[in-house]
Amino acid sequence: MQVIHTIAERRTTSDIVFEHLFEAIVSLEMLPGSKLSEADIAKQFGVSRQPVRDAFNKLEAQDLLLIRPQKATKVRGFSMEKIAHARFVRLAVELEVVRVACQNWQSEYSTAIAENLKAQEQAIDDEQTEEFHRLDYEFHRIICELGGHRLAFETIQECKRKIDRLCVLSLGRASEASTLLEDHKLLATALDARDHEAACGVIRTHLSRLDETIEEVHLKHAEYFE
Repeated sequence: MQVIHTIAERRTTSDIVFEHLFEAIVSLEMLPGSKLSEADIAKQFGVSRQPVRDAFNKLEAQDLLLIRPQKATKVRGFSMEKIAHARFVRLAVELEVVRVACQNWQSEYSTAIAENLKAQEQAIDDEQTEEFHRLDYEFHRIICELGGHRLAFETIQECKRKIDRLCVLSLGRASEASTLLEDHKLLATALDARDHEAACGVIRTHLSRLDETIEEVHLKHAEYFE
């Protein structure tokens, strides 16, 4: 209980403002191009402008805000170049993660993976799209941790979020969950068999699933791109 209390105390006013704005931006509650005012946000949260300024700077560092001197701060649009880079980085990291995981995999690791896959299946049956995507993140985190590269998930998560923000615009996102689950099951099977080539093949297929969706969103919502 003391640890939880200590962690809670570390959350600053700037953290709270950042988390609120981050969720609003990645969920597209705030669309690309939306203007933000330090004064308005400070008033909304009942705080001074400094923690808001700090939150803005963190969001800019994540390519979510564009801060311009003497001009309004606004939510950044999507960049196809940066999206392609995020895809490249994530693929490189995940391929190495599964390579090492296949070398280190133990039979008992399969239990954690199986429980996650069962929960994914239940989320699909219950049509809980957001819960499925939370479990999707957890699935990849578990593999990083069990494979001995826990911190690699931070890079994967950062890249994944950049793509997920764009894919909120795709109405077909929920229907893709079953296909993604099948990929996850194939990856779990490859890991159980410690089959590096099969695991890497699944990763390449899995990460290519959204290529068509990204291009479609780019064509339909060009106004949201830089």
